[in-house]
Parts: sequence; C-alpha cells; structure tokens
Amino acid sequence: MESSDSIEIRLANSLKALAVREPFEKITIKKITDGAGVIRVTFYNHFQDKYELLEWIMRTEILDPVRILMQNEMFREAIVLIFTNMQKEKEFYTHVARMEGQNSFAEIVEKSIGRLLLAIITEHTGGRKGEHAWMTPEYIARYYARAMTFVVLEWIEAGMTMPPEEVATMYEYIATRSLRDVVLELQ
Repeated sequence: MESSDSIEIRLANSLKALAVREPFEKITIKKITDGAGVIRVTFYNHFQDKYELLEWIMRTEILDPVRILMQNEMFREAIVLIFTNMQKEKEFYTHVARMEGQNSFAEIVEKSIGRLLLAIITEHTGGRKGEHAWMTPEYIARYYARAMTFVVLEWIEAGMTMPPEEVATMYEYIATRSLRDVVLELQ
C-alpha cells in the first residue's frame, strides 16, 4: 500500500508541472490526478481542492523547513531558506503568483505564513498579550505575514533576481526599523 505522503507528493508534482504550462484557473482535478497516476477519489481523500493542495505545497516545501530555525530565533536564516527554496521552483512560483481574486496566491501565502508565525509567537509568549489590548499574537502574526507576503510577491514579480541573502537583509532592515527611522535615514 502506498503511503499518504507519497500520494500527496505525486499530486503536488503533478500540479507543479501543470502550473508552468497553463494558467492555474484552467487546471482541473482530473488533470492533476492524471498526471499523478491516481483517480479523482484519491485526490479528495487528501485535499478539498487544488487551492488546498497549493497551500500544502507552500507549507511542506517552504514553511515547514524553516519552523525549527524560527523556534530557535534564527529569523534571518529562516528568511534566506524561504527564498532559496522558492527560487529552486522559480518557474512554478512565477506562474502561480499570477493567481488573483478569491484564493489568490497572495491570500494563500499570507494565510500560510500567518499560521506559522502565530504558532511561533504563541510558543514563545504562551499566548500572552502585550501591554496594549490590540497587541495579541494573532494581530502580530497577521501584520508580519502581510509584510512578508508583500516582499515575496514583489521579489517574484521582479523575476527573483535578488539573491535570497539580499532579500533577507532588505526585509530584516525594514522590519527592525520604524517608519520614522527609515524616513530620517533617507534625508
């Protein structure tokens, strides 16, 4: 009997191969399952739809590998690894980044990063709130997930030419300074 992970990987590889050849919106479950050599029922035993499969790809290939780095406060290394792993699948991410509307790539990235950040923040804080009522782990995770999503999308749109180490430097620079600090530095 084939393992669940093996089937999920085959489905993911099929989706990735299809996404570089045709718009994501035109990819059907049948095309994914045909490419993976499984039947439709098998797909639905693992995923609700192709968007959930894309989220699974983001989580397992991009975000899960950085979890241990983030838990150990190695944030720069985690950011470099995120962009390095995305760059390895440049053609795939370039194509899926064009998805817009409901279930857009931006929405999927933000939700996936937000979940990871919320888990890390909650582990580190025990879920405690900050000195302000709005300073909840959820709010902070959403804020940084949106910022990282912006950086990811801009980097992809620019052709992924900036090396991952430089993207990490840029993100770290902006994320660790206030808007006032940045404006003063530009004067």
